[in-house]
Amino acid sequence: MATWFALAHADEVATSRILVQTSFVAGFQHHDGKRLFSNMHVGDALSLVRETHNAHDANAIRVEWQGNIIGYVPRNENETLARQIDFGNRLHGRIARLSRHRDPNRRVEMEIYAPL
Repeated sequence: MATWFALAHADEVATSRILVQTSFVAGFQHHDGKRLFSNMHVGDALSLVRETHNAHDANAIRVEWQGNIIGYVPRNENETLARQIDFGNRLHGRIARLSRHRDPNRRVEMEIYAPL
């Protein structure tokens, strides 16, 4: 019984995280998102990739799903996240909601987490 509790608790600790931010994926229509949308599922992991040399946004953070670019963290919501990544903090994303909204920038809502 004690072994089971220790294993269950270890798994819980390994997946502990803090929700940092919820955002829509910006620029969805300009990248692979439109083509891949029907394959995405709520809960899927998203990679957040810092683009320090992005000519359009010094705080750019690219959002990838299964190695494909689907957009960016919105410009008006990325400064604090960019700073955290630049300081070496790891951030993870996941798909929180999918919608066939008319506005392509409202089709994928993501949650961004920091591991504990």
